[in-house]
Amino acid sequence: MSLYENIFIARQDATAAQVEALTDAFANIVAEQGGKVTKREYWGLRSLSYRIKKNRKGHYMLLNLDAPAAAVVEMERNMRISEDVIRLLTVRVDALEEGPSAMLQSRSRDDRPRGRDRDDRGGDRREDRPRRERNEGFTPPEGEPA
Repeated sequence: MSLYENIFIARQDATAAQVEALTDAFANIVAEQGGKVTKREYWGLRSLSYRIKKNRKGHYMLLNLDAPAAAVVEMERNMRISEDVIRLLTVRVDALEEGPSAMLQSRSRDDRPRGRDRDDRGGDRREDRPRRERNEGFTPPEGEPA
């Protein structure tokens, strides 16, 4: 059997429980065709780069599959029929990743500085800059207050 990674995006109107039920239905289709889902990851409700079918957000789900090609074709056919799925992508891979995917790893890394007042070294940029006086180097035109 071949190894596949499938990612689909469900409508923003759907709840997380509905997305899980949808995923169970797709996993059952793969199991009926003689394959199995080795890993499933819910990446959450995320913003889309552009609007898709009037949706600005979507529920992202990753499935790692060990299945024959016919099972993947049938699962994709059912995904295309479903009104809840707005995009899907299936890729054949040589080996499946063990452990959490890069999307879940990036969510768990909180040691990085965040915000616009932090630089790459972790220092505070505001403190590193010399303070400027308010109107430094400014001379108002004659007759106007400074």
